[in-house]
Amino acid sequence: MMIVAAVLPEIRELLQQRDFMTIRSVLEEWHPVEIAELIEHLEPHEQALLFRILPTELAADVFEYLELEQQKALLQTLAQREIASILNEMDPDDRTALLEELPGNVVQQLLNLLSPEEREIAQALLAYPEESVGRLMTTDFVAVRAHWTVQKVLDYIRTYGKDSETLNILYVTDDQGKLIGELPIRKLLLAEPESYVFDIMNEHFPFLYATDPQEKAIEVFKEYDRVALPVIDTRGYLLGIVTVDDILDVVEEEDTEDIQKFGGMEALETSYTATPLLEMVRKRGMWLILLFVGEMFTATALGYFEHQIAQAVILALFIPLLISSGGNSGSQTATLVIRAMALGELQLGDWKKVLRRELLTGLLLGAMLGILGFMRAAFTAATDPRYHSFWHLIGFTVFLALVGIVLWGTIVGSMLPFLLRRLGLDPATSSAPFVATLVDVTGIIIYFTVANLILYGILL
Repeated sequence: MMIVAAVLPEIRELLQQRDFMTIRSVLEEWHPVEIAELIEHLEPHEQALLFRILPTELAADVFEYLELEQQKALLQTLAQREIASILNEMDPDDRTALLEELPGNVVQQLLNLLSPEEREIAQALLAYPEESVGRLMTTDFVAVRAHWTVQKVLDYIRTYGKDSETLNILYVTDDQGKLIGELPIRKLLLAEPESYVFDIMNEHFPFLYATDPQEKAIEVFKEYDRVALPVIDTRGYLLGIVTVDDILDVVEEEDTEDIQKFGGMEALETSYTATPLLEMVRKRGMWLILLFVGEMFTATALGYFEHQIAQAVILALFIPLLISSGGNSGSQTATLVIRAMALGELQLGDWKKVLRRELLTGLLLGAMLGILGFMRAAFTAATDPRYHSFWHLIGFTVFLALVGIVLWGTIVGSMLPFLLRRLGLDPATSSAPFVATLVDVTGIIIYFTVANLILYGILL
């Protein structure tokens, strides 16, 4: 970032002077990610101009590091010949990520620009279900045979390895292309040149099916701590590999989606800055309307207990204190449970264990807050001539109400994600605002029910 900021004025000046040779010679020494960052800081007309200066292979590498919206914008400014060069040079997995975000008619036009070989690869990857492992894999890998010697493998790598996505692991297939083993490059380099692959390969190794959901790929990568995993079909034929950089993109996307849902809105399909205003309003507005309707029930509940409030106005003073405590406890619990589910720490069958744990947690937290609430309510009542004779009863009412509301909030926050998952929905939709709204309504009922039990015939 500092390098880009330092040279940005100079690059802009060179663009204005049309000194393209100097720019090209400078940028050829840069890493593609740095050039991508530079392009994102330029004006649209400067971006297209700079991109055309780059050599074809470097341009394709830079293009892969650009944000999706930036890629779309550049495609609109480039000639078909330039687009064809970039798409043919791109890694298959990065190209698939771009194509799956474009309209169908545009995708078909871009596919027609590909060479027959690359078009076949692109169509094969796009044929897999959305959010499947097949959409993430690349066909750029090195596969060797079990009967080859180490020397033959090394010669093969020198000839064909330059196009491979990674060389950390080589994959061993039989003559029909079925995956039968893996060969870490470390083992290969340390083995004698006359050794055979079948003597040093690993016959037990992790793999993925092309139809597996991407969430499973995340779990397998985390479990086995790999930088790449092979992808096979149901018959065992090696189709491609998935690399950890693509998995990190999936993790970021899923975490972003969950965070947005947990904030009480629909997940954005594009970045915050690229989302149109009306779409932003729609995705946020629907949830706000739903939560607003929910809060209407809070007003209805308060209206139902209007008589009790009129007789003991002091009870109304503690309503915000009580319902916010319940909402906060519920939101805390929902956050913990949803994250534990996302990490695979909790399964559907664990709901009883979680319920028992949260019952005890809710009681202890409720008692802690209840003591503070008792002190606050008792002090307020004792200093008010209208209620100073009943300070202990009012304090005890607030204490019990807090215990009950906080306990109820933890139960709702912990069980709602399990219920949603059982119904086949995303637990993240049990967002903090949703839990808080639900607990607000029921908190009012709990509070005044406790007040009626303790203060009936005294203040009520």
